[in-house]
Amino acid sequence: MRLRIVTPLSVVVDDDGVTALQAEDASGSFGILPHHADFLTSLSVSVVSWRRGEASARFCAVRHGVLTVTGGHDVAIATREAVVAEDLGTLDQSVLERFRAELDAQRTEHVESTRLQLQAIRQIMRHLRPDGPRTPGASS
Repeated sequence: MRLRIVTPLSVVVDDDGVTALQAEDASGSFGILPHHADFLTSLSVSVVSWRRGEASARFCAVRHGVLTVTGGHDVAIATREAVVAEDLGTLDQSVLERFRAELDAQRTEHVESTRLQLQAIRQIMRHLRPDGPRTPGASS
């Protein structure tokens, strides 16, 4: 089988000769073997694993996505994020580092956005006072 895992920015995996694949959707874990019926499912946040013959398994963490099987030999996964590793230990470490960095960036963006919103609300409130906006240096 041919496996392609793609994100909006790149082709993460393009592997021909895959003999077995395992993934996870909302109903649980499932496997795909050559000559599988056409199939479409929505993946949860999970690890996709696959083998090439007798070679050791390879792994890819995906943050949601869509998996399709066509013609019994083409498996495609479209996802927003994917991290590939040779073993689960490496994958665990690299995914945790990446997701932590993204979480920190999201927190910083949220704090900055909230600060700007509060500043805008203060400006609006100052202009909505019954006595109007106060100008610096004006006496009451």
